[in-house]
Amino acid sequence: MSTSPAVPLLRVLAVDDEAPALDELAWMLGRHECVGQVVPAGSGEAALRVLHEEQVDAVFLDVQMPGLSGLDLARVLSRFTTQPPIVFVTAHEQHAVDAFELNVVDYVLKPVRDERLDQAVRRVVRQLHGREPAAASADESIVVELGGVSRLVQRSEVLFVEAQGDYARLHTATGSHLVRVPLTTLADQWRDAGFVRIHRSSLVALGHITEWRTEGGRTTVVVGGHELVVSRRHTRALRDLLVRRAQPLGRSVT
Repeated sequence: MSTSPAVPLLRVLAVDDEAPALDELAWMLGRHECVGQVVPAGSGEAALRVLHEEQVDAVFLDVQMPGLSGLDLARVLSRFTTQPPIVFVTAHEQHAVDAFELNVVDYVLKPVRDERLDQAVRRVVRQLHGREPAAASADESIVVELGGVSRLVQRSEVLFVEAQGDYARLHTATGSHLVRVPLTTLADQWRDAGFVRIHRSSLVALGHITEWRTEGGRTTVVVGGHELVVSRRHTRALRDLLVRRAQPLGRSVT
């Protein structure tokens, strides 16, 4: 089984002092195929605390904020040993010259359009990895054996994967197949195809999750009619992924 090299998903810090704008930016970034996690911060000071405590791949931030402004934060970051790429997201055109003097990757004007944000994210990827992110990964064919007969199973057919020692069992809508690949290997190879770890012994396809349940402190997901336990270690990350990747049709009416 082989896959083409993929660009690692980005962990992005989103900064804006206006809560609605921050929520929208985080949501738009979270939907992007190159972004794996978005960390929100409601001020320059909060962003600086995150940057001192955690590792992020890029920073998307507003320019005009009370206290530590976006330009101030960019100047602080310029003194970091390793400076993450910066993208300004603002309603104000007049700061563009100052921003580019600080070697920012891009300057995106509000209201933010999906195609413009996509361009900015791809510029970040190009700066970090020296190449454009690949297009959405093509489906992969996996050779499995059943009763002495070899057949091909498409990765898109796989609902979830269970560890069985040094092997992995692929579950599809029509059955299951044991392959000679450790679960940890599949977790690395299939991450960019939408497969996430929910337990040390299981991996699920995000697109096939139909229900999320939490009862008595126990969290489970339903995939293809199967109810799978989510470990506490993976619960929050999975929940955040599902919420960010959901595309609401509109606001609820009460």
